[in-house]
This record gives sequence, C-alpha cells and structure tokens, in this order.
Amino acid sequence: MDWVQLAQEVINGKVIRDHEAMSILDCDDDELLLLLNGAFQIRKHYFGKKVKLNMIINAKSGYCPEDCGYCSQSSISTAEIEKYPFITKEEILEGAKIAFENKVGTYCIVASGREPTRKDVNVVSEAVEEIKNIYGLKVCACLGLLKEEQAAQLKEAGVDRYNHNLNTSKRHHSYITTSHTYEDRVNTVEIAKKHGISPCSGAIIGMKETKEDVIEIARALHQLDADSIPVNFLHAIDGTKLEGTSELNPRYCLKVLALFRYINPTKEIRISGGREVNLGSLQPLGLYAANSIFLGNYLTTQGQESNQDHKMLSDLGFEIELVQKQEEVFSKL
Repeated sequence: MDWVQLAQEVINGKVIRDHEAMSILDCDDDELLLLLNGAFQIRKHYFGKKVKLNMIINAKSGYCPEDCGYCSQSSISTAEIEKYPFITKEEILEGAKIAFENKVGTYCIVASGREPTRKDVNVVSEAVEEIKNIYGLKVCACLGLLKEEQAAQLKEAGVDRYNHNLNTSKRHHSYITTSHTYEDRVNTVEIAKKHGISPCSGAIIGMKETKEDVIEIARALHQLDADSIPVNFLHAIDGTKLEGTSELNPRYCLKVLALFRYINPTKEIRISGGREVNLGSLQPLGLYAANSIFLGNYLTTQGQESNQDHKMLSDLGFEIELVQKQEEVFSKL
C-alpha cells in the first residue's frame, strides 16, 4: 500500500474503504514509519505542526451507579480510589489556573456519575463564567448523560465543548456496560450539538474488541461529526471487570491512531488515557497522526510530568497552540 498516495486521496475527499482501513491495522511493523508518514501528511495539511494541550480536573470521584467494565469509579469496581462529592467552584478555578500556566488551551471539567444534578450544573456554570473571564481557556464539560435544559445552561455559561465518549462499537457496547445503551451516548452528543456546543466523543481501545469494532467506532465518530476525538488505550485497573486485560502493544496503538486520522482527517485526534502505559517510548510518534494530547493526570490514573510532555513537543519541533490570553502572557516572558 502506498500510504502517502492514500493520504493524498483522503485530503482530496476520499473516504477509505473497509479493506484499506483493515490494511492500516494489519500494517506490517516494517512499514509502520511509512504509514505514519502518510498519516502525518493529512495531519500537517489540516493542522500544520501545532499541538493542542488538554488538562482534566476530576470534579467528582467515585459513587457512580453505572457498571462500565473499564472504570475504577463504577458500581461494580472494587478498586481502591479516592472518592469525594462534587468539588467547589474555587477548586475548579484553581485547576484552571494550573492549566493556564502549563500552556493548556482546553480545560476539561469531568465528573463521575450517570448524569449531573442541578447543583452540579450550577457549580460548573458559575466556574466556567469566571474561567472564561480570567483565563480565556476553552472549557470542555464531561458530566454524563445530558438533558436539553442542562445543555442550554452550559452553553449560556460559556462551555465550548461537551465530552461523552461512545467508547466502543455498537456491537461490543453491551460487553462493556449494561446500565445504559449505546443510543443513550449518541443522544447526549446530539443534544450538545443541538445547543451549539462542540461535540467531543471518542473511544477506548483494548477492551477485547475486534479490529472490525475499531474500524466501526472510527466510522461512527466520523458520522457523528465529533469535532474532537479522544483515543484512549485501556489502562486496566485491578478491581474492574477488565482487570488483567493486556492486548495492546505500542506499534498497534500507533496504527490505531493512523486509522483514526485517515477516517477523520479534519478532526482533532487526541491521544488520551493510557498513553504513557501503552505507547511507552514510542509516544512521540503518536503525534505524527494525532494533534492533541492530555497533560498531567487522568481521572484515577497518573500521567507523566508536564515538563516531560513539553520537552517531547519541543524535541519534535511541534508548536503548542495557545489561547489568546496565553499568547499575551507568554510572549512577554
């Protein structure tokens, strides 16, 4: 397969066929750099060498009634994690300050649970109004299943993006969770879109799905028109249903990132949870396909130090995409 030629066809509007998608996942390791070169041609065409940085604050930990098999916060998990109710507006603002200082452009307010309460939405709304005023950061909320009136309130407060991952293919979904449906997740993304909030939805790879499932979820996210697509790689946690699952290697993870770029050429592809564990020393190569990463820790697992990520980007010769207020501050330093 001539990966650069295929990339040019994608740039010209081609939708790759299933056998081409499977060829990406089945790519011989000896051709991996050629594949990534093709993915980079697409990435460079739409995003140049810029990288978007994202940071999470875990606004509520544990106490979730859902039975998601990958999650240490679920009702069926016995993992030993810190549990606490929804944090205060002041704590959310302190996290935004840290994000701003670390050149993070998108600040993600994430909370466990099936859906947010009225109080939760009020706290987030009040915090977002101040974050936009003080720091000018883009804000992504991830609070679970969303109602119409909640979406309208979050939009009014200034929330730029709402995250609700599809996680896996429709076929494989019931293996991962039974307490909500695949359609529930799609509906929440559609509600966010309806109210003018940028949709963020992605996948978790390595949950005993097939390669056909991986292709299906990449195509489903294309059809959903998600603006931002976080690609997580399972970091199996003891005490969860998927405890001990270890199906991934760094080279396959890079092929998955390439697949998502070929299928979703114009979208933000973000290397997300499990990056450090599953990509290991090959992490830098992932950014030849993806154009976005999380900085710092995840929900209940730790990421690498922020200075390591900044050095990685500098070594690659890539440029961090800043919001206007960051440009004003850091240009004076």
